[in-house]
Amino acid sequence: MTESPILVLGARGKTGRRVTARLTALGVPVRAASRSTGTIFEWADRGTWGPALDGARAVYLVPMNESVDQDAVADFADAAAAAGVRRLVLLAARGVDGAPQPAQEPAERAVRESGAEWTILRPAWFAQNFSEDFFREPVLAGELALPTGEGREAFVDAGDIADVAVAALTGAGHAGEVYELSGPEPLPFRTAARMIAEASGREIRYTPLEVPQFVALLESQGAPAAFAEMLAGLLTDLRDGAGDRVSDGVRRALGRDPRPFAEYAKEAAAAGAWATPAGQRGR
Repeated sequence: MTESPILVLGARGKTGRRVTARLTALGVPVRAASRSTGTIFEWADRGTWGPALDGARAVYLVPMNESVDQDAVADFADAAAAAGVRRLVLLAARGVDGAPQPAQEPAERAVRESGAEWTILRPAWFAQNFSEDFFREPVLAGELALPTGEGREAFVDAGDIADVAVAALTGAGHAGEVYELSGPEPLPFRTAARMIAEASGREIRYTPLEVPQFVALLESQGAPAAFAEMLAGLLTDLRDGAGDRVSDGVRRALGRDPRPFAEYAKEAAAAGAWATPAGQRGR
């Protein structure tokens, strides 16, 4: 009899594709779902939910990086339990002093109340934001201009998040656990920029900005005002000390220390994350 698959939502994202790859390497049947490839899944199209859930035994649930109606997350959790899903692993976000991030509270409550076994992951800011997301272009331009002052964050490697997710999806002892996930030390953005510069050979400077300057900069680059203001708020939380702590979730879940930021930077540089495109001069 074929083992029931694990459904991975956001399978093309930073953690989803790593979870998919790890499960596949373990020989675990995976149903990789996204809006455009593999099993089609869209939060706004509830007609895609049933086929994605059909026969799945566990779900890696990733609502945080999309504009998702929180009522839809609750309804999906209920639909998953009704479809026979036995385990839900939710990627949420680290809040302040061990609390959930306010925007993630409805999703956390939904999985807790679903009736399925649940595990909640609350990561710090991803290290991969510098190589795969919104900090990459500033790094390539040679300047990280942010409203973070000298605030620090214990950036967590997406590979560590994926390892914890796979353990929770496939192993015993993780039901009912909330894992706050961080790297091994809080770093100022100035230090993160220096480590990336050393690893990549690029010239990268860090420039603290005031919030109005930062919002105006993003809007001048085409970002919607609401996104610019939301990101500014999250970054000023870091300026004010919200990220200046190490969490023990990686060690509790995996029995090992999390990956250092410098190691991430070296690997990302070796993989060409900040390589200068052909025909352009490096800075």
